[in-house]
Amino acid sequence: RAAAVRAVTSAFGSVDLLVNNTGINPVHGPLVELDLAAARKILDVNVVAALGWVQEVCAAGMSERGGCVVNVSSIAGLGPSPGIACYGVSKAALNHLTASLAVELGPTVRVNAVAPGVVKTRFAAALYDGREAEVAARYPLGRLGLPSDVAGAVAFLASDDASWITGQTIVCDGGVSLTGRAG
Repeated sequence: RAAAVRAVTSAFGSVDLLVNNTGINPVHGPLVELDLAAARKILDVNVVAALGWVQEVCAAGMSERGGCVVNVSSIAGLGPSPGIACYGVSKAALNHLTASLAVELGPTVRVNAVAPGVVKTRFAAALYDGREAEVAARYPLGRLGLPSDVAGAVAFLASDDASWITGQTIVCDGGVSLTGRAG
């Protein structure tokens, strides 16, 4: 992290925007059967690493100069997520981290999150492979998300159009969280 931030500040003078878009979920199954080493890894990558990046850019001056942080969360963090519960717990923690950092870093740094539903990526492929039409039928908008859908929400939160938004987790899920049939 330190080397990456030094490279950015050397090339551009400052870090004005940080997008934390990291997530892992190497397990599937009930929490009571979860290997604790896997739980630690999920929390470390999905939550602690995001905090580490924010600490690094703030140490490089973002908290004085101002800027914006956008964390990529998941609708799995909005409520129980059977089968991927530890992932959901980590994304719920990321949502809370987002709100806490917004309070701590304001007024100079805005901190928000985007919580997508199933997006057609390699990471999420196990959630829809071989049954995309069935999964998409659960979504009021009738399709799975595309990376550009999430990128648009991130770009909005990073823009001046969102200059009075901080501490929020914006749901970007084609409406599936409204139906109670996510995933």
